[in-house]
Amino acid sequence: MQISRWIVSAAAAVVLALGAGSAIAAEKIKIGTEGAYPPFNTITPDGKVEGFDIDIANALCAQMKVECEIVTQDWDGIIPALQAKKFDVIIASMSITEERKKQVSFTHKYYTTPLSLVALKDSDIASTEPAALVGKTIGAQASTTQANYAQDVYGKAGAEAKLYPTQEEAVTDLLNGRLDAVISDKFVLVDWMKKASDGCCKMIGDVKGTETEAGIAVRLEDTALRDRLNAAIDAIVADGTYKKIQSKYFDFDIY
Repeated sequence: MQISRWIVSAAAAVVLALGAGSAIAAEKIKIGTEGAYPPFNTITPDGKVEGFDIDIANALCAQMKVECEIVTQDWDGIIPALQAKKFDVIIASMSITEERKKQVSFTHKYYTTPLSLVALKDSDIASTEPAALVGKTIGAQASTTQANYAQDVYGKAGAEAKLYPTQEEAVTDLLNGRLDAVISDKFVLVDWMKKASDGCCKMIGDVKGTETEAGIAVRLEDTALRDRLNAAIDAIVADGTYKKIQSKYFDFDIY
């Protein structure tokens, strides 16, 4: 009788163990990104999402031993979509700000960037200081730290801030002469100047005092997931994975 009970208990333990293993293997984290912010996240002509953010996301999922699913979401709605549980994580070059901390919980940084200003090659703009932009029209992507700066600093100093749904639309209007300059994350502008500007423009310089950290966002209550992501970020930095990914996109340190 005792032997039979032991066999049943052992069999039950095996079933439970197998079930737990299957649950771990099947764990999936859905990651939201924008898909319109090269070189960090962009959609290729064949519909593939790629970029620095995507490579980091895949490396973190590999480190945590979970399946990754990448989904795209317009920037303006990306935090509401996270809160509505359309995905579990935002990895989309989101700057960590006090205002956003009221809505989401951030990991520690996975890169750091200042804002920079770019203008047409023949522009008379020679400085990023507000006084140099009086009477100018400055473009920026809406709902970003650069949009806030364009409105709150340049706008109040006498410039006009014009906001766009995407970064690409802002630089297109610059090329078409509808803007005097565009303000954005430095690394985005550096990449655009190298690959897509066709020599049209010049970098005016970094905007003093605007350096921000990009973090991964989760829902406020998902502290366990945030902690797992923090541990995974530390691990890929320590083992060289981060540096390997970084070297695909930048020839300088962005961490």
